[in-house]
Amino acid sequence: MKKQFIRFASSLFPSAFARVAYEQLTHPQVHKLREHELSTLDKARQEDFDYLNFKIKTYAWNENGSKEAILLIHGWEGQAGNFSDLVEELIKADYRIFSFDGPSHGFSSKGSTSLFEFVDLVGVLIEKFEVKNLISHSFGGVATSFVLSKNQQLKIDKYLLFTTPDKFSQRIDFVAESVGVSPKVKEKLIERLEAELKMEVSTLNVSDWVKTVNVKQALILHDKNDKVLPIEQSLNVHRNWEASQFETVEGTGHFRILRTKSVLDRAVAFFNDNE
Repeated sequence: MKKQFIRFASSLFPSAFARVAYEQLTHPQVHKLREHELSTLDKARQEDFDYLNFKIKTYAWNENGSKEAILLIHGWEGQAGNFSDLVEELIKADYRIFSFDGPSHGFSSKGSTSLFEFVDLVGVLIEKFEVKNLISHSFGGVATSFVLSKNQQLKIDKYLLFTTPDKFSQRIDFVAESVGVSPKVKEKLIERLEAELKMEVSTLNVSDWVKTVNVKQALILHDKNDKVLPIEQSLNVHRNWEASQFETVEGTGHFRILRTKSVLDRAVAFFNDNE
């Protein structure tokens, strides 16, 4: 009933509701971390990194490890602490690990942010930490594939994606559906985003960007019953990416995939291969 009312009201006042939807897209919610996730963050060397108008919280673990460095890139409304179980496994395997909380995410400073602020930060941190290996979750795959496609000098040896969206328009569809706004509101929202980004939303597709990224080897893991991000999105990215492998998992959903031991073992094995 609530969604029906919102859809009706938004058809009468599309501009006002478009502003509401825009706020949801540009002001990520910060979710509380579990105790063990906070504990893993406490083990890291933490620094604040100045980026645009934000203080970005960065994390470094096992910096004297014997194996190469890996950068962890969280999803939208995620944070570095979401990778805590994976961090512990990578430390055991003696990798050097870096991560961060994106603009207005986690323990970084807060404010209005956007896809492209997140994207550019990923590129900056790849160079800052001098990493050749990446792991992303969900929206982190959008930011990472975009920045790699636009910066061919960023050469990556291995890239593991725990699920990835494909079309940015699908994110807009999801927000519009969750809020319950009318098609007219979605149209106005797209117009505003395209004016600010100076790009057509229809061109923001991971399946296009991965065709030009400089990545030697990639692996996409996706739960076949993921209710947040349909597996078809990751599959379409894989179909358009020659360097990628695709493997399905089961019983983890969209978030528990980062906490499931068998999946984490597969992740570590991917980086251990061909050492």
